[in-house]
Amino acid sequence: MTTVKRDTYTPETLLSVAVRVFNERGYDGTSMEHLSKAAGISKSSIYHHVSGKEELLRRAVSRALDGLFAILDEPGAGRGRAVERVEYVTRRTVEVLIAELPYVTLLLRVRGNTGTERWAMERRREFDHRVAELLRAAADEGDLRADVDIRLATRLLFGMINSLVEWYRPHPDATTEREQLAETVAHLAFDGLRTAR
Repeated sequence: MTTVKRDTYTPETLLSVAVRVFNERGYDGTSMEHLSKAAGISKSSIYHHVSGKEELLRRAVSRALDGLFAILDEPGAGRGRAVERVEYVTRRTVEVLIAELPYVTLLLRVRGNTGTERWAMERRREFDHRVAELLRAAADEGDLRADVDIRLATRLLFGMINSLVEWYRPHPDATTEREQLAETVAHLAFDGLRTAR
């Protein structure tokens, strides 16, 4: 009697491997052969779960984008003065980035070479625009300095947050660390942006 090795990979575990390989090799530098070797399964087994590597990319960047956009629907993003809402969104963005680090890293590295990448970049711009609107509202309410250009402030804020993917590596006590890092980013950004009290 011959024992048949069952494919123990699920779409979720396959996605996790694909994201790791995409981040290591770059999306364009990754072939289905690379994914097959990294996963330890045949290419046909991969095709059993997905239509190809672009579907894996779309699932991965969707996970990151869904996490970011969900922040905007949380009560803290919708109540209170605009400056309080944008500080909340900033903290939560850092927390989501840390919780979904490989997925957000991939999202931030897409370059627009495929339809999925262009879609992801457009969604990222939409998220940035929504945060910029909150910053503008906070300035209109008099809570942010009038001498700071909102577009520049938005770019610098996201530059600071997004740089975390390049140097942050999770610590065993990631929950406390995540909260401290989110608080530090918010203080650094908004202590400089708020009007004097």
